[in-house]
Amino acid sequence: MSRLLPRDLLRLATVGLRTRKLRAALSVLGISIGIASLVAVLAISETSKADLLAKIEALGTNLLTVAPGESLFGEETKLPAASAGRISLLGEVESSAAVTAIDGVTVRRSSYVPPEVTGGIFVAATDPQLLGTLDGATAAGRFIDRATERYPAVVLGAKAAQRLGIARVDGLDQVYVSGRLFTVVGILDPLPLVPELDSAALVGYPAAARFFGTDRSPSSVYVRAREGEAQVRAAAALLPSAADPWGPEEVAVSRPSDALEAQAAAEGAFTSLFLALGAVALLVGGIGIANVMIISVLERRSEVGLRRALGARRRHIAAQFLGESFVLGIAGGVAGVLLGIGATGAYAAYEGLTLLVPPLAIAAGLLAACVLGALAGLYPAMRASRLTPTEALATT
Repeated sequence: MSRLLPRDLLRLATVGLRTRKLRAALSVLGISIGIASLVAVLAISETSKADLLAKIEALGTNLLTVAPGESLFGEETKLPAASAGRISLLGEVESSAAVTAIDGVTVRRSSYVPPEVTGGIFVAATDPQLLGTLDGATAAGRFIDRATERYPAVVLGAKAAQRLGIARVDGLDQVYVSGRLFTVVGILDPLPLVPELDSAALVGYPAAARFFGTDRSPSSVYVRAREGEAQVRAAAALLPSAADPWGPEEVAVSRPSDALEAQAAAEGAFTSLFLALGAVALLVGGIGIANVMIISVLERRSEVGLRRALGARRRHIAAQFLGESFVLGIAGGVAGVLLGIGATGAYAAYEGLTLLVPPLAIAAGLLAACVLGALAGLYPAMRASRLTPTEALATT
């Protein structure tokens, strides 16, 4: 009984690739693009998600926001001026700070800038303890304190400073706030949990009352609850009654970290879409391998006929062409995995993230390439194996 040894099978499976290198390279490229897409999508998704979850962990999930809700008739409500003080008395609350947006007040670089050109910057009054409550930091200068809250001093959010063209604090930069010059005493680092304050120009409550007639009715009260999920939930349950004892149902309490967690979930949904696109690219690569293998069978009919005449069995011919297709698939899988990891590494380096490639993505990519390569070569291999020696040699 004739036999085909594994080493001979490997040599036969690669003879077509060694003699037709350009065609083989293009076939490998087609399937490697699909595998690279799958690996890169999974790896980039995991890298971004890990960074986002690490950011949430670092920022803490115990920050709560209290804001005015709506009345029974859908009208906007206001928080009492004493709401921030009452909230700070709760045992479950570590610290709290109020922020009141000042309507009709704009910030400009100078009086020569038209009033309607606001750059999306708004002015708000706040407490000195806001920065500590948010666990934020200043990129330059200092935050409003007891010494500056009564005077025309302003602290700019990260985006507000960028839009106004102010990058440093030396006591000489001033901005035009509704007819009066305010000295910039600080610039904040970005605040991921409360990105709305990145576009704010913050002044002290005494200064806001003195220059703009602002009362202490908060637009928002930021609350840092004590650590522990039970403490956070207890604080969230008590905040409406503490903020407005006469209308707790008109108080809205939210948790900023929930928005970041929802963002992570949304990124997972987009991952599914990109995986589907990668699967389409992989299918196109598989069709390319099948096409190349069919052409290879047609071109090598004389070889098949000669081998059959010398004693090769049908299964040997099928194994030869199936092995060639499998080699193309595994070569494309390895190349695709390396391309996917490289693309993810470039993305992580550009975004300043820590590279994270799930082992499942590598295993799935290689497995998909092997299966697709085998399936793509199945029909050409069966077609070659059905050729009789006389039929194959007669067409040479």
